[in-house]
Amino acid sequence: MSKKHTTSIKKNDTYEALRADGASKSKAAAIANAQANDTMSPSEKGGKAPRYEARTKDDLMALARDRDISGRSTMTKEELIRALRDESV
Repeated sequence: MSKKHTTSIKKNDTYEALRADGASKSKAAAIANAQANDTMSPSEKGGKAPRYEARTKDDLMALARDRDISGRSTMTKEELIRALRDESV
């Protein structure tokens, strides 16, 4: 069941699908809003990056290091995924 987001999200279904595929909140919102805007034409295809769940813990650790997420060295794979998704809030 999709939940109601702030009024800044124009296409809630698109936003939820992107979040489920591993997109950050800000990226999902930007794409969902662009698809709702008739003057913009974002690609339907999206990125080629694999979902966070399909990546190894070492890959996630490298992403977390690149994004300077604190506490990453003690995080589990699931915690790293959550931190990476939430880091752009």
